[in-house]
This record gives sequence, C-alpha cells and structure tokens, in this order.
Amino acid sequence: MTYCVAIKLNAGLVFLSDSRTNAGLDQISSFRKMMVYEKTGDRFMVLLSAGNLSISQSVREILQVTKLRAHEDDEAITIWNATSMFDVARVLGAAVRRVYERDGEALQRSGVDFNVSMIIGGQIQGEGMRLFQVYSAGNFIEATAETPYFQVGESKYGKPVLDRVITPETPLDEAAKCALVSMDSTLKSNLSVGLPLDLVLYEEGQFASDKIVCIDEYNPYFRMVHESWGQRLRQVFDSIEDPAWNGGVTDVPIRVEPHRSQHLKKITSPDEKLI
Repeated sequence: MTYCVAIKLNAGLVFLSDSRTNAGLDQISSFRKMMVYEKTGDRFMVLLSAGNLSISQSVREILQVTKLRAHEDDEAITIWNATSMFDVARVLGAAVRRVYERDGEALQRSGVDFNVSMIIGGQIQGEGMRLFQVYSAGNFIEATAETPYFQVGESKYGKPVLDRVITPETPLDEAAKCALVSMDSTLKSNLSVGLPLDLVLYEEGQFASDKIVCIDEYNPYFRMVHESWGQRLRQVFDSIEDPAWNGGVTDVPIRVEPHRSQHLKKITSPDEKLI
C-alpha cells in the first residue's frame, strides 16, 4: 500500500508521498510514488500514485507519450503543451484508460482488480494553480477552497490533523509540517506505509521549485516532528479531565440527561423485551 497527500493553498502546493510497496509479509520493497515535471518559466507539475504498482508504472510511462485530439486536424495535446491543468488531467485520464484497455481484461482473468489512484497538481503559465484526483476509470475531480487537499492510499490515519489544520490561508511551511504530521500518524498505525518520503513544496507563480527533499529515518527534522508530536499529544491528553462518575467538583459532569435520547436500558430477566 502507500500514502500520498497533496495540498492546495493560496501560497502554493505541498506534495508528500511514502515509498513502500507491500505484496505480502515477506515482499516489502521501496518504489517512489512521486514524479516531478518541470519546464522552468512555463509549467511545474507533480504526479502522485497509489494502487497496483504495475498499473501506476505503466500509466506514468504512457503519460509521457499520450496525446489528445478533439478533431483529427487539431494539434495533439500533451502534458508538455497543454494550456491548462484541466487538459493535463484529461491527458492523465486518457493514459489510465489506455492501460485499462491494454491490461484490464488480462488482469481480470487473473483475479486482479484494476486499482490505481492518482493526484496531479501544478501550475501552467497563464492560469492559477490547480489540483486534481484521477480515478481508475480516468475520470477526475478538482480541489476547491472547501476541500483543499487530496489523499490516496492509506488515508484514514492522517486525515484528522489535515481536517483540523488546513485551510487555503495556511502558510506553505505550516502546511508542509501538517503533511509530515499526517504521514507520521499513518506510519505509526500502518505497516504498509514506510520511509523514505518524498516532499515537494511549490510557491505560487514560480513555475519551478528547488524545495524537493527525500526524508529517511535519519532526517533530523522528521525525527523531531515524530518525537514532538507523540509527546505533545500525550501532554494534551493528560491535560483533559477524566470523567467524574461519582460526583465531586467538576464543571463538566458526564452523568446528565441527554436532550434527545434515553440512556441505554439494561435487560435484567428473560421476560424483558428489547422494545
């Protein structure tokens, strides 16, 4: 499995992915899930992938040569000449469908689902930053101000901190810290996600980035995040008052009458009915 997260902010974009591929308890390997496409001054794009490794690798390879034409006489659209990130997402969707047309039936005969999820985001000269999530059918959705981030892979463990912290106004470095905390929470709870990590930060309007880093278990900043997050969570947990079941002085009693429901009823004899 894997975990990838991409965040769209007013200030820029954050992309983070792990590199673990798990095909069984004794078949654990590392494969990068992130690709960066940069044409300085013109476009900057990042692709994240999760799901079946053979499918995602095929999609990434075919993406380089996939061309779209609305009409035969039109110039072919590729990820390198598309004038919008929407068209880039269309090209990626077409690449996913090409792989399905080529391999889908054979995979089905072998009992393997066509399972791939991808995120593509970036900026092309002439428009603002955009972020898309592409599904196995080649269709896609776009991030909005109400939903400024996408996750693929093992998303559930890292989602709560993103929901609590991320808004479009979040500063870029703060969002990167939040993404790393989200990844650390996932690493803690799921063995199918593992180091090293790839982290990319993109600043709006730059059409290039040098904020690209590979993070392993020796990275001092990530070790600090890992240790600090665990310690601070414990401190916050300890600061919350325990429920007072037997009375006493408290501003937050737990034994109160619920407004709309009733307390759970005990069944004390065989003759009692559930309803």
